[in-house]
Amino acid sequence: MSARASAGDFEQLVLLSLIRLGNNAYGMTVRREIEEQGGRSVSLGAVYRTLQRLEDKGWVSSSLALGTEERNRRAKRFFRVEPTGEEALRNALLAVDRMRIGVHGFGLDESRA
Repeated sequence: MSARASAGDFEQLVLLSLIRLGNNAYGMTVRREIEEQGGRSVSLGAVYRTLQRLEDKGWVSSSLALGTEERNRRAKRFFRVEPTGEEALRNALLAVDRMRIGVHGFGLDESRA
């Protein structure tokens, strides 16, 4: 088996959140998405550290938007998943799915694989 890049557990949640949020993906919305959809409490700092790590890997990119009056003119950084990030996420999810095959009670069985 080749050594393909694969996203870790929390990285998967962040990448999936970015995909779900589309053009509205920035730190606070990513945190909210993980908490609401993933049922996992997470600090904003953990989200930003992970976003920076994903950007360093080239899996996500970011852009700054001009600040608004309600944000006291503070800029907002929006994130999007790059093709390499999509591939890393797919690799991670496929690995989990392959491991689940035939394991009773975990959703996949060999008759559907």
